[in-house]
Amino acid sequence: MSNRYAFTSKTETLNKYLKLDQKGQIMAEYVWIDSTGETRSKSRTLKEVEGGYKPEDLPVWNFDGSSTNQAPGENSDVYLRPCAVYPDPFRGSPNIIVLAECWNPDGTPNKFNFRHECAKVMEAYADHEPWFGLEQEYTFLDLDDRPFGWPVGGFPAPQGPYYCGVGASKVVMRDIVEAHYKACLYAGILISGTNAEVMPAQWEFQVGPCEGISMGDQLWISRFFLSRVAEDFGVKVSVHPKPMKGAWNGAGMHTNFSTKEMRVEGGMAHIEAALKNLEPHHEECIKEYGEDNEQRLTGGYETGSIDQFTYGVANRGCSIRIPRETAAKGYGYFEDRRPASNADPYRVTKILMTSIFGKL
Repeated sequence: MSNRYAFTSKTETLNKYLKLDQKGQIMAEYVWIDSTGETRSKSRTLKEVEGGYKPEDLPVWNFDGSSTNQAPGENSDVYLRPCAVYPDPFRGSPNIIVLAECWNPDGTPNKFNFRHECAKVMEAYADHEPWFGLEQEYTFLDLDDRPFGWPVGGFPAPQGPYYCGVGASKVVMRDIVEAHYKACLYAGILISGTNAEVMPAQWEFQVGPCEGISMGDQLWISRFFLSRVAEDFGVKVSVHPKPMKGAWNGAGMHTNFSTKEMRVEGGMAHIEAALKNLEPHHEECIKEYGEDNEQRLTGGYETGSIDQFTYGVANRGCSIRIPRETAAKGYGYFEDRRPASNADPYRVTKILMTSIFGKL
């Protein structure tokens, strides 16, 4: 454990302020994705309006892009254009969380704005009704970047008892997991589940099915919520795909995908056609699937090799897993197991669509 002091939220003290009347005003927390794939945010006051705010009703704002490596110092303003709105689980109603795209002063999307192009692809292929479900794995760290609960100067027992584990010797920080789950539900995020993962201190939550661009939006906001909840507990969250070297599982963002054609009788033919279209784009996909993924995609520890495109039924050692239920019914979905836990969901969902249906 870290010997350094970790600040934790003084909930009882804070609550007496959160209950105060806001006098017809609301707090809007604008959230954006920075140059390193982390979320940032800042707050502003808006008038409370009947029926609440939609993205198009909200003001465009800006921030100092030179402090986030998103703009040079001599032309540092980056604009925040609202694109999705959620109830605020930290301050409560009527306050809101605002997901925003980053735009340059000349009217072009910032180079780290991957949502803009993804949205165009989703709109172009909307007739296919693409559904996504993302499985976000992550690891709790102490302030010295050691997996939380691991013995000082040593290692826990080998993997085996931790996956979906219950008990003090098997899991840590369940309070954060539960709080995050509730925060997502309150905000309307389509979080579909959570579980402890194979490596101790590692967890996963799932979001979806979501259609089109909403998948990336909801995954990013759920990541923001996780960081904010963990902040209250004085714990760090890592989405590095291989947080610990050696005989420990890495962390991924397995991506479940289907179209309306795949979800009905005869859909297996459409799944097989999609996989044939994906195969020649394997290297291109890998480039979009997160940093340091070569440390994870070794062909071991429930991964396929980064150098090969493979698929199979119920095989977690392949690039693509076809669930046994899907194979038995002849329709359903497939799981792309290649994306790393730190991958940008906009980049992942976009490259899946363009690899299967073609680039715009």
